Amino acid sequence: MRSCRLLFILVLTSQLLTGQTKKNIDQQTLAWVRYYNIIPLTKKWSLHSEFDNRSFINPIHENLWVLRTQGRYKANKSIDLGGGFAYFHVNTQAPNINLDFSVPEYRAQQDITIINDIAKITFHNRFQLEERFIQKANKTELLDDFSFSFRFRYRLQSTFTIWEKEKQSLKGTISDEVLFNLGKDNKKNTFDQNRIYAALRYHPTPNIGLELGYLKSFQRRASGVDFYDRDIIRFTIYHRINRKM
Repeated sequence: MRSCRLLFILVLTSQLLTGQTKKNIDQQTLAWVRYYNIIPLTKKWSLHSEFDNRSFINPIHENLWVLRTQGRYKANKSIDLGGGFAYFHVNTQAPNINLDFSVPEYRAQQDITIINDIAKITFHNRFQLEERFIQKANKTELLDDFSFSFRFRYRLQSTFTIWEKEKQSLKGTISDEVLFNLGKDNKKNTFDQNRIYAALRYHPTPNIGLELGYLKSFQRRASGVDFYDRDIIRFTIYHRINRKM
């Protein structure tokens, strides 16, 4: 199944790269810094929240920041369910463009994650649906209107322990995620993007994790012929706050 999926992605990417007579690819370098908080509520329920700031590196310029919260329910050992809301504050998608306003996006999300352990590797298959409300804008100002679209995301992620001693550990993560847009405003970019990610996470304590990773994002823009090719360094602080239950 994994081999078929990888073949599908390779074929799709090949079509995107060769099927257009003319395309513009903007190469960008970014840094994403994130704080991710987990609060267990019961043995099955937990509250997850995060703040994510994303900036261009060359030149240095704010890209966007995100506030996200979601509730998660662990149905059993193999199935995890989630639903929540996110607010995006988009400054610009190009570091050389400095607008006098920022574009807000309001996003609802739902996902089901299937978890399997094979040998000493844990695999997460996440199927996620998003409902996106993005305020429209022209070159000078925001408009009193919103565009709406669905976006479907599938991510295959593997995590594994590299080193472990007492309450400390070092873990590795490798993932691949493909995203598709669905909606009348996204007819030219039904394929949204593909994200490949690799990271190391150090846990000085079981409740604190420091993760440094590299994310490669190749995204098709609304025109259908223009692309973002992004190299992203991502740093995340994971913080689990245990409650007496």
